[in-house]
Amino acid sequence: MAGIGVRRKHIGVHLGTAGGCWMAVNRAVEAGANTFQIFSSSPRQWKAADVKVEDAAKMRALREETGVGPVSIHASYLINLCSQTESVRENSIAGFRGEVERALALGAEYLVLHPGSWKGLTREEGLRLAAESIERAIDGLGWVGRDFRILIENTAGAEFSLGGSLEQVAELVERLTACAPMGVCLDTCHLHVAGYDIVSGAGYEETMGRVGETVGFEAVRVWHCNDAKAAQGSKLDRHEHIGEGTIGAEAFRRLLHDERFAHAAFIAETPVDAPGDEARNVGVLRTLAAG
Repeated sequence: MAGIGVRRKHIGVHLGTAGGCWMAVNRAVEAGANTFQIFSSSPRQWKAADVKVEDAAKMRALREETGVGPVSIHASYLINLCSQTESVRENSIAGFRGEVERALALGAEYLVLHPGSWKGLTREEGLRLAAESIERAIDGLGWVGRDFRILIENTAGAEFSLGGSLEQVAELVERLTACAPMGVCLDTCHLHVAGYDIVSGAGYEETMGRVGETVGFEAVRVWHCNDAKAAQGSKLDRHEHIGEGTIGAEAFRRLLHDERFAHAAFIAETPVDAPGDEARNVGVLRTLAAG
């Protein structure tokens, strides 16, 4: 794998939107990032306000001025598009439609989605419901000519969580490609605790081989760069600062220099235990990308 120059890499962090969503652009610059992720509303409430026209205009102007991008929106944690409970599923469909509308209003390139839990159903039923629910949610929301994709994120491998394997992510993307531009977001912590080896050199190559065979390298538009507090295969989704967890810095160096992901954005979702932690983790990723 040939190294990739640090200036070509899109490296960023998940940021807060206090004071207006457009403030995230300034916060990204302050953290040394050239890409970022935000929530477009509270991730733990169904009710969400529409994007203010002036806020969207400020974000677009600031991005044009600073060159920051792509921008990723992370969908609400409440959304469960494959729930066995019809009321939850209906709320999720409406909630996800709102997420798409806000992402388009803000000019975001990506909307990251956890498909949900199929507890009480079969995995096949869960896949079918998730695909049908997403199709319903985006019906009529055409974005022809817009640089926008829905990204299915892999999960930590909990028993009923859809997307715990690369095969499940690939199958859902394949089912939806006909109705919307789709892609994939891979989370390093989720891969690790789901049982994939990205730590050893041989394990990394084997895992990336499976990425290529399932979702495909080009489909991976965002990497969530998170070290892990828990052990490989533990199924425990607990994020840690880059280089301070059970994954370790070398795995991130290997990933950042992997030319198969030269097109991707690398975004940390690491803990904020103290002021400056966002900048610290961005700095670690930049250092690893450079060396």
